Amino acid sequence: MTYKELFDKALEASEKSYSPYSHFPVGAALLTESGKVFCGCNVENRSFGATRCAEQTAIQKAVSEGEKEFAAIAIATPKSDYPVGPCGVCRQIISEFADEKMPVIYGCSWENHIESDVETLYPSDSLHELGSN
Repeated sequence: MTYKELFDKALEASEKSYSPYSHFPVGAALLTESGKVFCGCNVENRSFGATRCAEQTAIQKAVSEGEKEFAAIAIATPKSDYPVGPCGVCRQIISEFADEKMPVIYGCSWENHIESDVETLYPSDSLHELGSN
């Protein structure tokens, strides 16, 4: 699967967003090492802390289906004017499962996107050694 195809799936997922408070739909498409794609959208709540980001939704769907090895993630924010990367919490959650070189593609459109990786977005992962025991 190409990064563009993955990004297109993230754009499609953003159309399912439940974002009545921010009016900022986000979609994510997560490619696993086995070739499966899990999509998610942001799901807001009046209690903002209960809101789930698109990346979290996609990762939770994958893990709940037994997939824990990820190859790439694409994040689409079609109502923004510029590429919006994952929030800090999502960077932490992505790093829990992803190799530091895993591609992270994000943007408001394919014409205005960034191709990065986990290490660039979340350098010096100080919590990573907790899982090495």
